[in-house]
Amino acid sequence: MDEIIAFCGLLCQNCQIYLATREVNKTIKDKLIFEIINICKEHYRIDYKYEDINDCDGCTSENDKLFFGCAKCKIRKCAIEKGIKNCAYCEEYSCDELLNVFKSDPSAKTRLDLVRSTM
Repeated sequence: MDEIIAFCGLLCQNCQIYLATREVNKTIKDKLIFEIINICKEHYRIDYKYEDINDCDGCTSENDKLFFGCAKCKIRKCAIEKGIKNCAYCEEYSCDELLNVFKSDPSAKTRLDLVRSTM
């Protein structure tokens, strides 16, 4: 499977929501989704519903199979409006929104820096 690099540099294949929605066994899928809902509620005070965590083809997907949170993401919206593949291609790299992502996942910065170095 090819890596799906989100606009912010995160890897969709590392996302628990992405992985849970790819699960084919309904019992396991439901268990994973309910675990994600509980984690989001406990740690982030986000009260997702089961239907908010639908099938997801990754952040850069152009179809309707997109996690509720990604659909509302400011970084994703900005990149789509600018018509860029990811934030590495942005003239304003790296903005405040992106710096917040880098704080929680430094590998996102490493990934985007690598893309920028090959441009």
